[in-house]
Amino acid sequence: MFKKLKTKWGISSNFQLTKIFIVFAITGSAAAGISSPLMEVLNISSENLGWYIYWPLRIISVTLIYQMILLIVAACFFEFNFFWKFEKKMLRTMGFKNLK
Repeated sequence: MFKKLKTKWGISSNFQLTKIFIVFAITGSAAAGISSPLMEVLNISSENLGWYIYWPLRIISVTLIYQMILLIVAACFFEFNFFWKFEKKMLRTMGFKNLK
């Protein structure tokens, strides 16, 4: 399974694969952790808006925060180039076709 990932992502070492997994873990945790206080600061809660508006807003905020934090954490682990390519590919699939 890891060989398949390394081939797909174009990496050669297990050390780099480990760093990539760590970046994903830190970024996901940080995005979820930052999203909650941000929603509180903006006074957005399920009590104010109802769960059907709150949860889509929460998912959107986590996604946007994740995108920003991903590149910052990746740079700290010296994996910015890998994640910049990853980010551009993700944005292209979301509809931003002009990214090179």
